[in-house]
Amino acid sequence: MPIKMDSNIHKINSNHNSTKLRKVNSYCILPLLPQTMVATTTTTMIVTTCLILLLASTSVHSTFSLTKSDKNILEFPLNLEYFEAEYFLYGSLGKGLDSIETDLADGGPSPIGAKQANLSLVVQDIITQFGYQEIGHLRAIKKTVRGFPRPLLNLSSESFATVMNNAFGEPLSPPFDPYANDINYLISCYVIPYVGLTGYVGANPKLHSPVSRKLVAGLLGVESGQDAVIRSLLYERAKEKVVPYDITVDEFTNKISQLRNKLGGKGLKDEGLSVPHELGAERKIKGNVLAGDKDSLAYGRTPREILRIVYGTGKESVAGGFYPKGGDGLLAKRYLMHSEK
Repeated sequence: MPIKMDSNIHKINSNHNSTKLRKVNSYCILPLLPQTMVATTTTTMIVTTCLILLLASTSVHSTFSLTKSDKNILEFPLNLEYFEAEYFLYGSLGKGLDSIETDLADGGPSPIGAKQANLSLVVQDIITQFGYQEIGHLRAIKKTVRGFPRPLLNLSSESFATVMNNAFGEPLSPPFDPYANDINYLISCYVIPYVGLTGYVGANPKLHSPVSRKLVAGLLGVESGQDAVIRSLLYERAKEKVVPYDITVDEFTNKISQLRNKLGGKGLKDEGLSVPHELGAERKIKGNVLAGDKDSLAYGRTPREILRIVYGTGKESVAGGFYPKGGDGLLAKRYLMHSEK
């Protein structure tokens, strides 16, 4: 019968022809082969079996050994990824997760007011790519942590118009319509995706597991690329007036960034397409196609700062804006539980 073994390999008893059991280590128990068998065959079987068990053990460990802290941090970005997936997909295709990847929505309520934008073929193609990329992001996160269903999102024209009114400190007339044309839609894309990017930058140093850090690095790489494309497309049009307002694209981005800095409440972490020389790269240039600190490194934000911005309330405990009922996940819910009465 099988014997629990240590790491020593015991000699085969040559006085017996019957098959016996041999101990190879604390995990592998293999039957001895008759002594007429070539010794190398036995060795090969032992090594192969142990390697398989070792690789399986490593795989399970790397996937499911996340700390509670890592899990909470990794699930929080789903709030932003749901927003981006739905906004990009609806804007370019006129349909969202409920039509394209129902399982990822996980039964969450459909977005309010989302619709197809009036886009040129080039911009539509770019935004479609972004939309499908966000589907991949949702899947990648949900393969690593359990996550949660899509939260209620308000992607209506009125929701974006409110952001623009707050950015300029007065109502725009007529109200800003993000779905009207290329420029309006790209400006609206400037509003939220960059916030998610700063969230990944802020999250990375707080993660413990290599699995978590690898996932966030991969997400951050593509999110940064999307932000760079959006900013580049807007930068080309920076001096153009946004119809029907007497306001340039550059002014829109600066006002939006100022609003996000104000709502976030943690100083300068956002910059428009142009900045004073003292804030430009190496303090030598005003052009600001990519935002960065004094060393041209990406800014980071905490979940608390992000919620203040996407709620539009300046308070992580008061839902609103694009998230009428607030975000989901332990971190977002914890802040909502402390809502001021």
